[in-house]
Amino acid sequence: AANDPRVFVMSFGLYAKKVGMTQVFMEDGLRVPVTVLQIQDNVVIQKKTAENDGYLAIQVGTDAAREKRTTGAMLGHFKKGNVAPQRFIKEMRDDTPTSKIAGLNVGDKIGIDVLKGVKSVDIAGMSKGRGTQGVMKRHHMKGFRATHGTHEYFRHGGSIGMRATPGKVHKGKRMPGRMGDERVTVLNVTVVRLDEEKGLIFLRGQVPGAKGGIIEVYPSKHSAQKGRRMTQETQIASKNPMKASKAGAGAAPKGGKK
Repeated sequence: AANDPRVFVMSFGLYAKKVGMTQVFMEDGLRVPVTVLQIQDNVVIQKKTAENDGYLAIQVGTDAAREKRTTGAMLGHFKKGNVAPQRFIKEMRDDTPTSKIAGLNVGDKIGIDVLKGVKSVDIAGMSKGRGTQGVMKRHHMKGFRATHGTHEYFRHGGSIGMRATPGKVHKGKRMPGRMGDERVTVLNVTVVRLDEEKGLIFLRGQVPGAKGGIIEVYPSKHSAQKGRRMTQETQIASKNPMKASKAGAGAAPKGGKK
């Protein structure tokens, strides 16, 4: 949330804004649906060192905020680093020998070059808020049959209680309630293309949140996904031997004539 003093700790990465979806064409002509993220101005607000804090990390902020809407405590924190107030803050920690954090100082900006050569990324963001929802939408329950005397009970969740023992509703029982508007992390999302000039990153995979939402992006430690149809050959090839044999034998079409 805006001006939230809580700081999320994560590995070295950066903030981006979700622009929306589009499509790109690969070199062989295959059309691939992608989600576009625009890299925001990631400003280093604070730097933590092993000598003073016991570990190496930096605090990064993005999405400039008005001083009028910034709390006094956070405003003093920003003024200490001589940077403008930011709406979103995260702490990035990297204690590895090849850490990129060691060369950054307060006031520096982190750009899209961090993701150069990266094949997949891990992302996190706030999902779309759905408000109060029933059990069919929230928990994918099938509901009751609409025949044989069922009245006003089609989308209900069924009984929730117990008998005298234990005489209570178990914790975690799936019931209607608030849905969405929670932090969602998606691992190993494929990077299709980078536009360094415009600061855009094109991803193939799930990206949580609505258009205009802030997404945390950082290089994935997982191997790039296999089986994603990124070329025409993998899309046309069939693993079904029957289909392959019929196609090779010149089987008749559905109309019954060749």
